Amino acid sequence: MKMMARCIALDIDCAAACRLAAGYMSRGSEGIKQACAFCAQICRLCAEECAKHKMDHCQACSDACRRCAEECERMAA
Repeated sequence: MKMMARCIALDIDCAAACRLAAGYMSRGSEGIKQACAFCAQICRLCAEECAKHKMDHCQACSDACRRCAEECERMAA
């Protein structure tokens, strides 16, 4: 479990960043670009960490985080 601690923490941070960005988008908030840029950054960190672990669920999480980061980067542009 200790080797997964950073992965788990980044998963939680990623989910929180995604909720924040989704909330900004749903409200049409002025800070959408900044929220999406932040979300993309956290999603990239999470994707990189999850990719280090060979379990199927970690690889699936890494893929999902990369896709989310790409979309958020488009929104932030």
